[in-house]
Amino acid sequence: MNEHFFSDMSVMLGRSMRHIMRSMDTIITVCITPIAMMLLFVYVLGGAIQAGTDNYVNYLLPGILLMAIASGISYTAYRLFQDKQRGIIERFHSMPIARSAVLWGHVLTSLVSNALSVVVIILVALIMGFRSSAGVPEWLAVAGILMLFTLALTWVAAIAGLAANSMEGATAFSYPLIFLPFISSAFVPTESMPAVVRAFAENQPVTSIVESIRALLSNQPVGDEIWVALAWCLGILVVAYFFAVRAYKKRN
Repeated sequence: MNEHFFSDMSVMLGRSMRHIMRSMDTIITVCITPIAMMLLFVYVLGGAIQAGTDNYVNYLLPGILLMAIASGISYTAYRLFQDKQRGIIERFHSMPIARSAVLWGHVLTSLVSNALSVVVIILVALIMGFRSSAGVPEWLAVAGILMLFTLALTWVAAIAGLAANSMEGATAFSYPLIFLPFISSAFVPTESMPAVVRAFAENQPVTSIVESIRALLSNQPVGDEIWVALAWCLGILVVAYFFAVRAYKKRN
């Protein structure tokens, strides 16, 4: 590893964050759809949904946060694709900086920008009546799970950004991820689903992550769900990291 890796990475992070701060519509766009979905489900459809709770926004929020993250990571793929197409990555590689610092700069930018989106959505949820009995340790656990989930999907986005041949191809991968919460326990309990759909919903990563976050926020026992959620996140992270780094080295 280059001895100046961390200083190089901080420079790359600063570069990407300046792009975001000069164009705040990125974070606004990421927040709009999840907030609109939250408003729709709470104030229009919430009365007809039997979720076993009097405060539906409490039930809904974990899934909405995952949708926001899935939407936000598409911008990582977009920014990486732009840097690749414009030859900016090659230009950085001609300088005396750590080669991997460029890639890590985009990854860390995704973590920061998605964290900002999550905070905005939680503030809106509080206005809508969201309340949590969780203490500091539970909130830290929720933050850790969301960070790990963001990191895992960000490396998936890096693969798309590096391998795509068009801007559309770089961002299209995120659409299935955004809609995956609909086939989970994010909006309704899986018990209400047909057998085949229920089997898929109960054995895909979003359900275990949502159930873990929901239990932590309500200060309830998490059980084995949190280990399943962490296994999913770590598994996706390791596999996506391997292929992203491989694609990065191949391209550069």
